[in-house]
Amino acid sequence: MMILPPASRIEVADLPVPPPHAGEVDAVLIPADQLQERIHELARKITADYAGRDTVIVALLSGTVMFLADLMRRLEFPLRLDFMGVSSYGSGTESGQLVYTKELKLSIRGRHVLVVDDILDTGKTLRSVTAKLSELGPASLKTCVLLDKPERRTGQFEADYIGFEIPNLFVVGYGLDYDERYRNLPFVGVLKPHVYSEPTCV
Repeated sequence: MMILPPASRIEVADLPVPPPHAGEVDAVLIPADQLQERIHELARKITADYAGRDTVIVALLSGTVMFLADLMRRLEFPLRLDFMGVSSYGSGTESGQLVYTKELKLSIRGRHVLVVDDILDTGKTLRSVTAKLSELGPASLKTCVLLDKPERRTGQFEADYIGFEIPNLFVVGYGLDYDERYRNLPFVGVLKPHVYSEPTCV
């Protein structure tokens, strides 16, 4: 059985922030090449675990899109893909009540389900999602996250596949946003506090 190397704790990289973003992004936390290297490791492990199974990947919208695209291109087995929309953030930084904005189209009964999300922090979203999916009768149910922020956890929950363990920093880029901005950055960066502490216009 292939063993996935454990997620190492990431510290801020000593890399310059590209000029268009330097006024709002304080530092590069995970550069693009490091993201791709770790995603390749995740894909190899997931392929080894799920090959030959009737598998459905359930991706949570919208922050997971870039991670999902790069991960799926490296998965070497037939699979089905579906999406769930779950919102817990408004235009601010504090999580609120979960709202499901999109439900599954596919049946997952008797199938092996892997939930893919961008970040695990409080655990509230993934606890709710996995509880909801468990009621639909999957053969197995596991979770995969790009980023794990354990200092923010408010209850017991651990992902089965983890890209990186990160400090309790406000991160954006590579699909992660603040007020629907910064998703297109090719790296994971640390947002400057003045950006998320100032009122935003919607």
